[in-house]
Amino acid sequence: MPELPEVETTRRGIAPELSGHTVSGVVVRNGRLRQPVPPELAELLTGLTLDTVERRAKYLLFRFPTGSLLVHLGMSGSLRIVPASLAPEKHDHLDIVFGPRALRLRDPRRFGLALWQPGEAPHPLIAGLGVEPLGDHFDGAWLHTATRGRKTPVKLFIMDGSQLVGVGNIYASESLFRAGIDPTTPVGELGPKRCARLVTSIRETLQDALAAGGSTLRDFVSSSGMPGYFQQQYFVYGRDGEPCRKCATPIRKRIMGQRATFYCSRCQR
Repeated sequence: MPELPEVETTRRGIAPELSGHTVSGVVVRNGRLRQPVPPELAELLTGLTLDTVERRAKYLLFRFPTGSLLVHLGMSGSLRIVPASLAPEKHDHLDIVFGPRALRLRDPRRFGLALWQPGEAPHPLIAGLGVEPLGDHFDGAWLHTATRGRKTPVKLFIMDGSQLVGVGNIYASESLFRAGIDPTTPVGELGPKRCARLVTSIRETLQDALAAGGSTLRDFVSSSGMPGYFQQQYFVYGRDGEPCRKCATPIRKRIMGQRATFYCSRCQR
């Protein structure tokens, strides 16, 4: 699933190319996504000028004067800017056409979303989300205060979107390794210094992933069709049984919250 760095990479590719341009048409080839594409989407968007493209957690928000198009890439989706005349492939379900170019949604598994939210009120899917890990409110003091008395394992806490958004399985494992924290540690046991260290590690991991264009494990490509390369820098994710890059101890794997967790038993305490 595309995580925060992949979604932000997509946003950065789209925003400067399409902001300020006017929608000339909408083509819905298959509207049966995780939730149905609104049948009136062409009527709603045609003739509107795209103001900005924003990101909230793993959602993209295409801001128009009368509302926002909320897009989620699901498990395997991607958004690409292509010539509007380019013949669609099997899984190209939606085009937002801007004159000679189109923003094309490809989603083989159809777990993505493209929903309209009128006005400026946040869509219900994002109204209750937590703080942004790259935002100003996320710091060691916030993490320490938010976790007092909690017994939740730290990895599950930082993946809880009602607390902290966008830190998915890959980047949670990598951040905890960089911070030297065992993923099973009850989050309420982290003191101020370890909270500050974890915040720094999460920020650095996400920034490094952004610099590499995100991670491409199976399906992800950017808006220009390029894969990401951060997977070449993984310390622990997907490396169970391989030697730790720091101490040579074999990387371990365990299941937490129905997700695979990778860690080094020597470097992470």
